[in-house]
Amino acid sequence: MTKIDNRKVKIVFVGHVDHGKSTLIGRILHDTESLPEGKIEQIKKACEAEKMEFEFAFLLDALLEEQEQNITIDTTQIPFRTKKREYMIIDAPGHKEFLKNMITGASNADAAILVIAASEGVKEQSRRHAYLLSMLGIKQIIVVVNKMDLADWSQDRFKEITTEYRKFLVDLGMEARCFVPASAKTGDNVAKRSGLTKWYHGPTVLEALDATEPTPPLVDLPLRFCVQDIYRFDERRIIAGRIETGQLRVGDELVFSPANKTSTVQSIEEWNRNGTAIAGDSIGITLTEQIFVERGYIASHQKDTPIETNRFHADLFWIAREPMRVGKLYNLRIATQEMKAQIVSIESVLDSSTLQPKIDNDTQQLERNEVGRLTIQTRAPLVMDNHDRVANLGRFVLTDEGVICGGGIVFGGMYTDRVAAKSKNIFWTEGKITPPQRAMQLGHRGAVVWFTGLSGAGKSTIAQALERELFARGMHTYVLDGDNIRHGLNSNLGFSPEDRVENIRRVSEVAKLMADAGTVAITAFISPYRMDRRRAREIALEGKAEFVEVFVDAPLEVCEARDPKQLYKKARAGEIREFTGIDAPYEPPEDAEIVVHTNTQSVDESVATILEQLLPRLRPEEANA
Repeated sequence: MTKIDNRKVKIVFVGHVDHGKSTLIGRILHDTESLPEGKIEQIKKACEAEKMEFEFAFLLDALLEEQEQNITIDTTQIPFRTKKREYMIIDAPGHKEFLKNMITGASNADAAILVIAASEGVKEQSRRHAYLLSMLGIKQIIVVVNKMDLADWSQDRFKEITTEYRKFLVDLGMEARCFVPASAKTGDNVAKRSGLTKWYHGPTVLEALDATEPTPPLVDLPLRFCVQDIYRFDERRIIAGRIETGQLRVGDELVFSPANKTSTVQSIEEWNRNGTAIAGDSIGITLTEQIFVERGYIASHQKDTPIETNRFHADLFWIAREPMRVGKLYNLRIATQEMKAQIVSIESVLDSSTLQPKIDNDTQQLERNEVGRLTIQTRAPLVMDNHDRVANLGRFVLTDEGVICGGGIVFGGMYTDRVAAKSKNIFWTEGKITPPQRAMQLGHRGAVVWFTGLSGAGKSTIAQALERELFARGMHTYVLDGDNIRHGLNSNLGFSPEDRVENIRRVSEVAKLMADAGTVAITAFISPYRMDRRRAREIALEGKAEFVEVFVDAPLEVCEARDPKQLYKKARAGEIREFTGIDAPYEPPEDAEIVVHTNTQSVDESVATILEQLLPRLRPEEANA
């Protein structure tokens, strides 16, 4: 009696076009009696009506067409079962689907069936598919040498293909579990052994599948909970997402990256969860302390946090017709994170079908179907893992105008104990004087007024003019100017992307403390990235301070014409690198509280606009004056 295995195994099917992949899937569904009742008769009648020869591939086409009409079903997944266990087929039509699946379903496949036609042999796409399987980390590979009937069931032809392809797999560091000579059209060696291959003593396709094992549970890996959205119900703030790896329990203390904020799981919002969730679960959680969390954040346990960086090394497979170019901006997606990224440099290039390196000492682009070992920089910190440690957070795709152009894996990243540096014995000390008491005595609230804009837009000039106006009204105020801060507090920081992030973080913390003391802290910084300004807001709100973002808007050509410090001139001459607006980006605010246009407004007009909207926030009674 055959023992039933209750574990469902996911199989991804790949193969060169016209090598019979769809026919093999259709044959398996038929021979395992996994088709809906009457389906095959329906397809045969349709073929007769069209005077077409029936093909098993039509079964797959019909199932996919039906699934596309049902939004509750993933159009790439089809179930079947053998006498031993249940399976889920993941169909990957080509490179684009492969790369899309690097961050979705196929990346979690337990095994792969790679189809090669005996009549045509190993093709470039056969090699590229193997390379992509290696990038997905799929180790269990079954190679089906299909269409053996077109090769007269030649043992020599079978050996020729297996020898060539096995060598290619070895060069990739991979090994096939077996090579099966078969004909999907006739069913030989698919579900039952063929009498035409008495020289073959290995398993049938289904026997080879039944010998595969489900991937070891991901619960033993470090916790990675990817936040998808935030919901509010009955005054509860529910953080929804998917556990990619590890497990999560009520009472666990979590670190949310990239904000590096901690809180404890108060509840798991899923029916009958019993206080524990594991890899693969889509859940909602509530926290004991309401910290700022948004889509794209990754939660982990304190002892095993992921990598947080805006510059990393990767192997990238490029599929777009337009070459990938150093310096061009692309959209990068990893887990639920998406942000702008650019290729900083390409260290080496490999042809994915021959595995031969491309000799070029100054490579500036990656052609279609080439693999590059390169360095990528993102506009803001990205949360990730090295692929060989946590594959789910070590895969990414690059898109350009919504089109997937390439996919890659992360390597060589440095893990740091970001939380351990903050002692558990350090606690925030609440003063005896409350913010309302300070406001009562001073006559106004403390606040952070955050000026942002290009160099030369007029931030410092307007900030100082605003300070004079507030001071004249008896308010306690101070301007934190970018240059002044770098003379002292941040004198050890340069202008690299990492140092710029730290520069803004320190300023944000100082501004929060000043606001807590009742001062109106005015900052004048380019602060080009939305993520950095969002963090500044986060820090201020943690201190219960008012935060007002002021966008000092002026076109680049106007700022460059002003050029009060001759910085644009130096940047154009190449004397300053990564200068905002020239060779580094500026991300304008999308929802600033106040906007002034200094190309059309004078300093006095700009200050008047700011005061009109700012004073009611600092002195609520003035809102009704």
